[in-house]
Amino acid sequence: MTDRPTVADIVAIARNRARLEVSARAASRVQGARAVVERYAASEVPVYGLTTALGAGVDTRLSNDDLIAFQRRTVPARAVAVGRPAPTEVVRAMMAVRAVGMMAGGCGVSLPVLEGLVAALNAGVHPIVPSLGSIGAGDLAPLAHMADGLLGAGDAEYRGMTMPAAEALAAAGLKPLDLGLKDGHALLVANSYSVGQACLALADLDRLSAWLDLAVVLNFEGFRANFSVLDDRALAARPAFGQRRAAERLRGLLDGSGLWQEGAARRVQDPLSYRCVPQVLGACIHALEEAREATAIELASSGDNPVVLAADGLILSHGNFDLTAFVLAWERLGQALVHVATGTAYRTLKIMSPGFSDLPRFLTPLGQSRTGSATVQKTVSAMEAEIRHLALPASFAPLPAADGVEDQASMAPSVMAKTAGIVERLRYLVAIELIASAQAVDLRKIDVALGRGAAAAHRFVRDHVPMLEEDRAQGHDFIRLADALQHTDPADIL
Repeated sequence: MTDRPTVADIVAIARNRARLEVSARAASRVQGARAVVERYAASEVPVYGLTTALGAGVDTRLSNDDLIAFQRRTVPARAVAVGRPAPTEVVRAMMAVRAVGMMAGGCGVSLPVLEGLVAALNAGVHPIVPSLGSIGAGDLAPLAHMADGLLGAGDAEYRGMTMPAAEALAAAGLKPLDLGLKDGHALLVANSYSVGQACLALADLDRLSAWLDLAVVLNFEGFRANFSVLDDRALAARPAFGQRRAAERLRGLLDGSGLWQEGAARRVQDPLSYRCVPQVLGACIHALEEAREATAIELASSGDNPVVLAADGLILSHGNFDLTAFVLAWERLGQALVHVATGTAYRTLKIMSPGFSDLPRFLTPLGQSRTGSATVQKTVSAMEAEIRHLALPASFAPLPAADGVEDQASMAPSVMAKTAGIVERLRYLVAIELIASAQAVDLRKIDVALGRGAAAAHRFVRDHVPMLEEDRAQGHDFIRLADALQHTDPADIL
């Protein structure tokens, strides 16, 4: 990893156990900021979280002999999260994001504490972190549980087993962190839980978007849709965000299709869920890029409060930990994904309807004494409705905390949690559209070539799910294919 960490770096650490190293340049930045912290601690200047208490306690000055003891109290006092433990990959992403944030040089942490965090991450010591309890004004509660585990308190996961954190550290040959000036506060005062989840969501959405393109082109083939909607000349007449790029991707995946021939499509004009695919996918591309940019800013910056400006020898209080811009980008992406999900659902329903597709009702080859995919429509409807619900705004400010001092917050963890829920359900919708579209292609017995992407998608579906003839339990098919989508790079099948 370079000194400018990327989303891909965090994902590699979280999911593939890539190692994180503290470079010489990063260590120099950390030490430069630490020198400023030590100078301020020796002065009479009040500094939030260094020589004063936290939150409503900002008006309480700490005595010199309490400065370090306060840091050691700070961590367990904020370990107040509840709920199910966060998945290991989320904990690893959080640890990695907090470490690279410290390396930016704005938090004033001591180098041994940073190195201890990195060592635990590389050794695979993962504190158990309950998933609920942060309002996104710094992910204090999740980070406190992380830090508490690195201090040897609470529980941790190590090599697939949950055990007391002190035992996990010892088994990995590590010692608990030894906190000094500002170290406890530095471990907590960041949005690493939210930003780590954002990195994972971006990776998931990049892969799912590519599978969505393949589902669309396979559906177009099975439906025998009109490709004029992908003509760049029409799209250039009103070049809305992303739509020309979306159409370009789809045209590439449909290269070689017989539907490019004049008069090959069944209709002059198809339903909107087909006709408006470039516009809907283009809007999602634009929203995804905005969320990616917002995440990259958080990942490469120091949102610590107060921030240490080593070059100026200053420590300044501020509000850069506020994630309003970040969560609004992710809220907008969630709403864009609703439009994607709705289009996916409608295309799936349309291809099952003989009035629209000219195929057997519910795609059964054995007649209407069979159910075929009739009840699948209920699963499609449920997933689309739940995505619509999850996309409702969650980022409005919660109740004030800290005796009214902390009266505004972004609710970033809640926004990222619901985004993960949207991605999961959309993956099932895409899997169902792929299966229904492959069934349509097989039933139509198309005697002209499929586009290269559609043909690859059809082969992939049939490698995992056989054609539906006699009625069977299809839920297993959907789960199996959705799992394959999650773990297969679409580029590998093209």
